[in-house]
Amino acid sequence: MSVEPRVNEQIRSREVRLVGPEGEQVGIVPLERALQLAADVDLDLVEVAPMARPPVCKLMDFGKFKYESALKARESRRNQQQTVIKEMKLRPKIDPHDYETKKGHVVRFLKAGDKVKVTIMFRGREQSRPELGFRLLRRLSEEISELGFVEASPKQDGRNMIMVLAPHRATKAAAVAAAETGRAPREPREGDQAEAPAAVETADSAAE
Repeated sequence: MSVEPRVNEQIRSREVRLVGPEGEQVGIVPLERALQLAADVDLDLVEVAPMARPPVCKLMDFGKFKYESALKARESRRNQQQTVIKEMKLRPKIDPHDYETKKGHVVRFLKAGDKVKVTIMFRGREQSRPELGFRLLRRLSEEISELGFVEASPKQDGRNMIMVLAPHRATKAAAVAAAETGRAPREPREGDQAEAPAAVETADSAAE
């Protein structure tokens, strides 16, 4: 947890290294002189480097500084949320109804601003038919193209084939706006199941 800097009369040092509001170096001055300069320009004297000798203080609007710091912190949290990756598993010969259900999950994940790792699981002789997986992944990417794009093209990995989908910038922005207003993005009717609270979530694979 960060400690709020000392401001104005809270500063204890007898002299400070003063920095002007535009970042210009004023030099070492007595604390009383620094406080007077701050009052003259209607700004605050803020201790920005308390461990320096003498401590470094800057003339600034402390209220504005705190507001901008809060915005940066919120943006940082927003960026952390964007790293969430969901996972959806499918079989190459998936039933049409199961496909629509799982596509609904993918749509919901993208609308929430999350990336989706789509895995095609091959069994037995299916491994000799990789084109089935490519065809299914291409179909899925085309059908969700309004919400997202293929960030990592389909790639064979042992018995699995993996593709990563990412939301378009506009989709992600809509998800962030919905979160800030306390509303969840509108979800499709298919796949309306609750998500597990994990950084990477896996849905059960569909039976053939």
